[in-house]
Amino acid sequence: MSRSWQLGTGLVLTALAGYVDALGFVRIGGLYTSFMSGNTTQLSVFLGHADFAHVVLPAVLIGGFLAGAVLGSGLSILVPFPWATPAVLGYEALLILAALGVGLAIPELGIASFFMAVAMGSQNAVLAQVKGFRAGTTFVTGALFSLGQKIAQALTRTGPPFGWVGDGAVWAALLVGALAGAVAYARLDLYALVIPAAISGVLALVAAIFALRHRAMMPEPPAA
Repeated sequence: MSRSWQLGTGLVLTALAGYVDALGFVRIGGLYTSFMSGNTTQLSVFLGHADFAHVVLPAVLIGGFLAGAVLGSGLSILVPFPWATPAVLGYEALLILAALGVGLAIPELGIASFFMAVAMGSQNAVLAQVKGFRAGTTFVTGALFSLGQKIAQALTRTGPPFGWVGDGAVWAALLVGALAGAVAYARLDLYALVIPAAISGVLALVAAIFALRHRAMMPEPPAA
């Protein structure tokens, strides 16, 4: 798997995270399916005000994201290389479709959102560091700080003049994805989840093709 493929996939997945997060934010009224810092803050505020009626949903989303991170990471560890990436991406696509199916069948907001949070937690296990910056995750606060840091290094000539481009692209991908998610939900309602499910599925297929090519290029084991 080349660096350019990793980079492109990472940016697409970051945009997908923004898309799903914006859709979840609009649907469940101010909570997130991937931004767990915001949900943790909301949970703390509700607890501080003894507003126990509103504690359940952010707690469910945080638990779902954590479960997804465990399951996605477990898949990436247990599935042999190079099949881990297509396995996690395929698993993510199925989870998003599950969120769609449950959301259409059951009007309760928290259940479909739970599956969306599990999918986003799993996504973080798809890619590792891509030579200098993190792409494909569901959070970009670190990328935004790194962007500022690298811009400062460029301005003071203590770092590469364009070292900030990667982190800037990650932040922009989340921004564009979130905008697309908000527009898609306004027009398609919950059926907007078909788009990220399809994207994850296509990426899983492409990753599987890379895995097959890698396997074909491996030397045959010596005869006994």
